[in-house]
Amino acid sequence: MFHSVTGRLKNVFSDGLIIIFFSNRFPVMPLITTRDKVFELQAGETLLEGLERTGHEVEYQCRSGYCGSCRVKITAGKVGYDELPLAFVAPGEILPCCCRITEDITLDCHVKQDEPDLFDVDLFGNDNQS
Repeated sequence: MFHSVTGRLKNVFSDGLIIIFFSNRFPVMPLITTRDKVFELQAGETLLEGLERTGHEVEYQCRSGYCGSCRVKITAGKVGYDELPLAFVAPGEILPCCCRITEDITLDCHVKQDEPDLFDVDLFGNDNQS
């Protein structure tokens, strides 16, 4: 079985035959790999916006490189910055709000975990008791 990523591969199944071809209509966007997902950024989207769109848990405040709240660890690949961010960025870290993705990267980042709402559950097991 082949995994199809938008803009990279297209699979056509016809009478059991698999035809694979590259699409030249759109530029190939770098792949973003996290602990839970693999995705591409949409046109004009920052890495922070892409992480939010795909359900990842990333803190943020300023969205422009001043505060450093969104910093995440990068484990493979490189990013660039149009302007050096004011927030401190240690080796092996990036600021997804303002970095520019130029190649496939791997981040140490998780998808948000749904936590139960403590007010939706009867914590004491007193359901319908008076």
